[in-house]
Parts: sequence; structure tokens; C-alpha cells
Amino acid sequence: MPADGGSASGTVAELVERLLAGDRRALARVISYVEDATTEGHEALRLLYPRTGRAHTIGITGSAGSGKSTLVGALTRELRSRGQTLGIVAIDPSSAFTQGALLGDRIRMQELTADREVFVRSMASRGFVGGLAVSTSEVVAVLDAAGKDVVLIETVGAGQDEIEIAGAAQTTVVVNTPGGGDEIQTMKAGLLEVADVLVVNKADLEGAEAVSLQLASTLSLAPPPALPVPIVKTVATTGEGIGELADAVEGHRRRLEESKGLEKHHLAQARRQVLAAARHLLAERLSEGGGEERLEELVRAVAARKMDPRSAAERLVGRTDG
Repeated sequence: MPADGGSASGTVAELVERLLAGDRRALARVISYVEDATTEGHEALRLLYPRTGRAHTIGITGSAGSGKSTLVGALTRELRSRGQTLGIVAIDPSSAFTQGALLGDRIRMQELTADREVFVRSMASRGFVGGLAVSTSEVVAVLDAAGKDVVLIETVGAGQDEIEIAGAAQTTVVVNTPGGGDEIQTMKAGLLEVADVLVVNKADLEGAEAVSLQLASTLSLAPPPALPVPIVKTVATTGEGIGELADAVEGHRRRLEESKGLEKHHLAQARRQVLAAARHLLAERLSEGGGEERLEELVRAVAARKMDPRSAAERLVGRTDG
């Protein structure tokens, strides 16, 4: 879609204006365009991006069954009681048949959608490594531009792949539970290294104190983080500890701002987004104009040891002739 005008572009501009005026249907439409990677979605992002960068993005991650969805709901209610508006991006496992979101999180969070200051969106992970859908960061940007104070991103709980959340969120909350060796899984996954806040959920169960102590012990043995990592005990089903969790995430954002860490995060995130967009464009190029055939020729040449992989990649992206 041309960015300099035209009827289609004008329609997107009108849709963006409605979104900025608080129209929830326009917000949902723009998110759909962005998630489907349509030309309308790209145009809407171009118009909205200068208005982004204000929302506090919080990633909620951890192993499956740790109660992340219940925790997100409880944290949402707490932040709303503090006067904040929220967007929630719930990354669902993909349907094996349709590649669409199974909508489990949206069903569990249905009570939140009655509040017009809360917008919930389920997205399919579509098998993307890292537990995040490819367009997650773009959807977060749309919610940011729409004026949401906080955007919560809940991942699918895919173990080691969950560390990808640290690149999309300013504050990463890693959820642990007693029993089942979840704390060991977390450490193996490297999640402890990216955690800004550690949560021991289901803290009313036996073993919660042991998990908390083990996490504290592991933190003490690791190199000192740039900012302190609090450990918060919660019982999401009753709301116990949720106020402390809200204090912890708000405190992390405040310390980021005071230490200039937020600026560094924005630079690192922008780098990741540009590189991801470049990879996407390259993939599109390969799918058009005989690109797949050219790729196959180069793959065969490398397999036959007639060409090294770096030279083949340079030819593929058009940096050399031949």
C-alpha cells in the first residue's frame, strides 16, 4: 500500500484516527491487520509508531501449569484499582488444524473484557521458537499507541524457548510453583538470568518456602544483576501477594528510568525488531520471482562442497553476482 495517499491508505488513516479516539472495534481491526501482516497493517503501524514507547510492557512467563493466566487476571485487577489501563496479549498454542489461537486464555479472562479500559487479545504462537508469535511486538506497539498504560504479555509456557520474552518486555516476571521440579526447570531454561521479578505462585502449597529459598540461594551465587531481583510469593486465586507483585513491577520500571536502563532497552529492542523485519522481507523475497529455485541451486552447491555457506548466502541476498 502506498504511504503517500490513495483511497486504501486513506481508509487506514481513518481507522487509525478512530483507534486513537478510543474506538475498540477499530483497535481490534488494526490488530487483526497487523497480526495477518497485511499492507493495511503495515500502513497502520507506520502511522502509529511515533505514538509508541510510553506503555510499561510486562512479560509473564514460566512453565506450563504455573498459574500464569490466573496471575495475569489478578494483576490486571490490581493495576486497574490503581487507575491504570491495560492491554493483554495472551500467546496461545496454535491449533494444529487452523493455526489460530485456541482462545483458552481469552475464555479464562472473559470477566476482564467487561471493563472498557482492559483490552484482551489472544494470539497463536504458530510454532514460533521463543513462545512468542512473530507479530507480538507489533501488536504490543498498537496497544501502546492506543494509550494503554500497561501491556501484559503472557507466553505459552514452552520451557527453554521462553527466554525470548525478555526481548519483548521491559519487565520480565518469571513464575515458579512448588512441586514438579519447576524451580529446576526454570534454572535449566535460563529464565533466572532474564527475570526482573521472580514469583512463587500457589504459595499456599507445601514446598513454596523451599522454592523461595532455593531461588534466593541461586540468585546469591550468580553475578550481581544490574537491578535487584525481588522474589514475591502469591496465591493468584485469592489475590494474596498480588499487591506486592504490582509494587515490584512498578518499582522495576521506576528503577529502569532512573538508571537510564529504559533507553538501553529501547535501543536493543529496536535493533531486534529491525533485524526481524529484514529476515521477514528476505523470506518474502525468496517466495517470489524464482527465489525458491535459486535457494535450491545454492543449497545443492554447498552440499556438493562447490561453494561455502557464507558465499551462498551473499549470493542469495544479492550482495554478489554469480
